[in-house]
Amino acid sequence: MSDFFVSHEKLKEIAEKYPTPFYLYDEKGIRENAKKVKRAFAWNPGYREYFAVKATPNPYILEIMKDEGFGTDCSSLTELMLSDAVGFHGEEIMFSSNETPDEDFLLAHKLGATINLDDFTHIEILNRLCGIPETISCRYNPGGVFQASNAIMDNPGDAKYGFTREQLFVGFRRLQQLGAKHFGIHAFLASNTTGNEYYPVLAKQLFQLAVELHRETGAHIAFVNLSGGVGVPYRPGQKPADILRIGREVRKVYEEVLVPEGMGDVKIFTEMGRFMMAPYGCLVARAIREKHIYKEYIGLDACAANLMRPAMYGAYHRITVSGKENLPCDHKYDIVGGLCENNDKFAIDRMLPKIEMGDLIVIHDAGAHGHSMGYNYNGKLRSAELLLKEDGSVKLIRRAETPADYFATLDYPGLPKR
Repeated sequence: MSDFFVSHEKLKEIAEKYPTPFYLYDEKGIRENAKKVKRAFAWNPGYREYFAVKATPNPYILEIMKDEGFGTDCSSLTELMLSDAVGFHGEEIMFSSNETPDEDFLLAHKLGATINLDDFTHIEILNRLCGIPETISCRYNPGGVFQASNAIMDNPGDAKYGFTREQLFVGFRRLQQLGAKHFGIHAFLASNTTGNEYYPVLAKQLFQLAVELHRETGAHIAFVNLSGGVGVPYRPGQKPADILRIGREVRKVYEEVLVPEGMGDVKIFTEMGRFMMAPYGCLVARAIREKHIYKEYIGLDACAANLMRPAMYGAYHRITVSGKENLPCDHKYDIVGGLCENNDKFAIDRMLPKIEMGDLIVIHDAGAHGHSMGYNYNGKLRSAELLLKEDGSVKLIRRAETPADYFATLDYPGLPKR
């Protein structure tokens, strides 16, 4: 494809040095996208993108985000540790977790992260563990369904996350009693929306809520966190979200709702993982087997253990055969892996050029929630991660697992240790 970030010749060169399957990320694309996001919200002096570590938890990716002035959004102990190792400190870290273990809260407090409470009961838990910090955030769940442009986008009422509206008002008062002085509001009400209306509609709801909370409790609302949800066009023909337009629309709502209330100092935060990374990463595999029964199958040296989104969600990922992008797509295949599960399919009835054994198969838009969701079922080993640098060089940023890695937690004679 003409829009792919690496040529067939370069990909062949990479695959000669690094065995497939592997993930490949595009530094140039990541940085260009990061700069566009910053431009979209530059009107808000306190704006910060907190990159969702869960999307692509690799320190070399986090280094790029830090270099671009972003923070990290963490949801677990190890994500906090990873952020700390890369050099994120204090308010550069947002900790948004649920059903949170004590040790996670304690580390977030030690690092000075902004803690985003997921539940009303967590107020007393955090207070018991380490006290309530002066700046605290609460996650809001309005219940019901979430609509934009008269279309239902998601169903927050079925989600396990967040405070109810009533709990939020009671919670703010209790947090004030316990010493909180500055508050944030956070919500994530829809996923992977490629239209431009999600953030502005969400922002208006949260801005209006911020005004009511300030009026009724006197709380200083320091920031509103729009979280993630801005999506990418996985399917051909889908229009991408226009982040610059989205930023302008959020500004309109900000000036309409917050500024007249004297709340023009409220900072806007986002936590985009998919939008920041998905288009700038791919899974590269080889066609190693073919099968001709009731359907035509192409078996890869990758499987759902490397990229589980298609098997788990039925998610669509564009697939190309490297070097054959301009050939007719006149063969219908199921593209599959080798797991002992029938849902181990990257694509079903996909029209592609004729595939020969050894062809490099590129599964696109896998830069977020790809490698990070990998697992070891059937004893499959997780693949390497590579970074295509801006100067054209390639850096190994995570080696592929070995059998010794798989057996490392077993104390049993005869298993490899190296």
